[in-house]
Amino acid sequence: MSSPTQFNQALVNWNGLHGLPRFDAIADGDFAAAFESALASHEREIDAIAGNKEEPSFDNTVVALELAGDELSRVSALFWNRAGAHTNDVIQALEREISPRMSRHYSKIGMNADLFKRIDTLWEKRESLGLTLEQTRVLERHWKGFVKSGAKLPKAEQEKLAAINEKLAGLSTGFGQNVLADEKSWSLILSGEENLIGIPDFLRDAMAAAARERGEDGKYAVTLSRSIIEPFLTFSERRDLREQAFKAWVARGENAGATDNRGIIRETLALRDEVAKLLGYGNFAELKLDNTMAKTPQAVNDLLRAVWTRAVKRAREEEADIAELIAAEGKNHEVMPWDWRHYAEKIRAQRFNFSEAELKPYLQLEKIIDACFDVAGRLFGIRAVEKKGIAVYHPDVRVFEIRDRDDKLVALFLGDYFARSSKRSGAWMSSFQSQHKLTLKNGHHGELPIIYNVCNFAKPAEGKPALLSLDDARTLFHEFGHALHGMLSNVTYPSVSGTGVSRDFVELPSQLYEHWLTVPAILKEYAVHFETGEPMPQALLDKVLAARTFNSGFNTVEFTSSALVDMAFHTRDKVDDPMAVQAEVLAEIGMPKSIVMRHATPHFQHIFSGGYSAGYYSYMWSEVLDADAFAAFEETGDAFNGQMAAKLRDNIYSTGGSVDPENAYKAFRGKLPSPDAMLVKKGLATFEELTGSDA
Repeated sequence: MSSPTQFNQALVNWNGLHGLPRFDAIADGDFAAAFESALASHEREIDAIAGNKEEPSFDNTVVALELAGDELSRVSALFWNRAGAHTNDVIQALEREISPRMSRHYSKIGMNADLFKRIDTLWEKRESLGLTLEQTRVLERHWKGFVKSGAKLPKAEQEKLAAINEKLAGLSTGFGQNVLADEKSWSLILSGEENLIGIPDFLRDAMAAAARERGEDGKYAVTLSRSIIEPFLTFSERRDLREQAFKAWVARGENAGATDNRGIIRETLALRDEVAKLLGYGNFAELKLDNTMAKTPQAVNDLLRAVWTRAVKRAREEEADIAELIAAEGKNHEVMPWDWRHYAEKIRAQRFNFSEAELKPYLQLEKIIDACFDVAGRLFGIRAVEKKGIAVYHPDVRVFEIRDRDDKLVALFLGDYFARSSKRSGAWMSSFQSQHKLTLKNGHHGELPIIYNVCNFAKPAEGKPALLSLDDARTLFHEFGHALHGMLSNVTYPSVSGTGVSRDFVELPSQLYEHWLTVPAILKEYAVHFETGEPMPQALLDKVLAARTFNSGFNTVEFTSSALVDMAFHTRDKVDDPMAVQAEVLAEIGMPKSIVMRHATPHFQHIFSGGYSAGYYSYMWSEVLDADAFAAFEETGDAFNGQMAAKLRDNIYSTGGSVDPENAYKAFRGKLPSPDAMLVKKGLATFEELTGSDA
C-alpha cells in the first residue's frame, strides 16, 4: 500500500450536497492509500485513549471511543458500498486484502489491555456514575464488545482468537465474491418464439435489456437476478427451460471449481465453533443470541418448529392443488421445484381471477417510490425532495433530501434500484453516515444521517417504465422501512444510532412498513396503470387483498427450512459435511421434494457473508412483532392513526439501540406479542383456532 500521508482527501472530507461524499472525485485506486492512513490514524487515537493518565470517565473513555476512527468509518463506508453495489476486479482484489486486515485491526483494539481496564473500571462502578439510560446502554455495548473480542482471555488465547477472526473475515469475503461470480457468469440466451411461450411483455423487455448488456442484441437473456429468474420460472411454459434455469439458480456456490463455496462453509463453521468455545459458550448460536430478544437457541427453535408444523401442512395442500392442475393439463410428471411458481400462478389466476402479469402494469417503480414517501409523510410528517444532477457512485442512483414539517433537513436518502452485473444480488439498506449529537473534531454538533437503499429490479428498455411484481413492491417498502430507522434516529451516541439494535429487532421497522403498501388508500392512489393512468380497478384491488395469504405454505416452508438449517449449523459441535447436515435437517423436518430452501447453503449469503449467522430466524421473530404492531393501528380503525404513529416513531423508529428492545416495544404497544397475529396474517391459522373461540 501507499504512504499513509498521501491519499485522496475526497475520501474523508465530504463537501458535496449537505456533506455528501464527492463520488466523482474518488477512483477505485484511491482506497488502498486511504485505508493505510485511516487505520494508522485510528490506531493513534486508540493509543491516546488507552494511555490517558487521567482517571477513566465516561467522557474521556467511552465518548472518546465513540468519536475515534471517523476517518476509517468514512473510507470504509465508501469502500463497502462500492464492493456491494458497483464492484470490479480492482475493488475485489482490495476487498480480499482489507477484510482480514480490518479484522486484525479491530481484534487488536478489542484485546488492548489498558483500554479494557478503563472500560471495565467504568462498568464495575456504573451505578455510581449518574449515567442516563442511553449512556448505560452505550457503556454496556462497549464492555460486552470487548469481552466478546477476548479482552478477558489469556494472551495466547487472545492471539488465537484474533487469528481465527482474521481468517473468518477472509472466508466471508471469498464466499460473497464466489456467489457474485456464479451469478455474473451464467445466462441462458434465448431467441425464437418457441422459447418465449408464456413470457409477458414486461419480462421480455427485461430479458432483452439483459441480453443487450451481454452483447446479444435482438435476443433474450434469463439471468440469475431474482427480478428475472423468478418471473421466468413463473410464466415460461417451457418446462425444460424452467428446469435448466432453476438448477443454475440453486447451484450458485456449488459448482465445482474456483467459485465452489463448500470448503469455505466447512472451514467457517469449524472456526466459528472454536470462537464460541474460546469465549466460554457451548456453541456459536449461544454466542450470537446473547444480548438478543430470543436469548437462547431453544427459544428460536421452538418458534421455528411451531411455525414449521403449520407451514408444511399448508404446503402439502398447495402441492396437491398443483398436482391436480398438472394432471388436468394432461401431463403426468410429479411436482418439482421448477414447476411450483408456474402452476401456483395459474391457480392464483383461477382462484382469484387475476395474474401477476395483470397486476404488474399497475405497479410502476416510480409510483411505488412515491407511495413509500407518502406513507412516511402521513405517519411521520416527512417529505422527500429529489435533487438532480448530483454525482453519485453509479448513474442510476438517485438523491433525495428528507425534510420535516418545518422544512428542516432530516436526512439524505439515496436510492439505487436496478440490477447490474457489478452489484451483488438481493436488497439492503446501509449508511454512509449515521445520526448522532456529539461534537466532532471539525466543530460540527451532530451528524446528518446519509442512508441508502440498494435493490435489484429489472431495468426497463429506454423510454419504458420499470414495472414491479407485488413482491418487488414489498421489497421496496421493506428496505425503505430500514432506511427510516436510520433517518428518523434521534440519539446522542453513534454506536446506538438507527439500526444499531439487536439482530432480531432490526427487522421490525422494515417488516412493519411493508403493511402500508397494501392499505387500500395507498394502493388506490399509487397503483395506477402505466399507459392509461387509471387506478387499479376496485375489483382487482379486492382480489389482490384477498390473495395476500395465497401460497403462504410455500413461502413459509422456503424461509423456515433455511432458518432451521442455519440453527443446526451453529448449534452442533462439529460439522464435517455441511451439505450432509443440510440434507439431514431437511429430511428430519419432512421438507417437501417440490420445494427448496430459500437460500441453499452454498449461496446462503445472509449467514456466511452477511452477518445473519445463527440469526436468519430474526425475520420471523420480527414478523411476530410487526404483525402485532400493525394490529395496534388496525384496532384504532385508522392505518395512519396519529397517536399510534407518534408512539411508533418515539419508541421504535427513533430510539435506535438506546433502549432495551423489549422495553421499547412495550412502551409502544403496552405488552409483548404472541405469535398468534403473525400466524393469522400468514393465513396459517385462524383467530378461532388459536383462541378456541366460536365467535
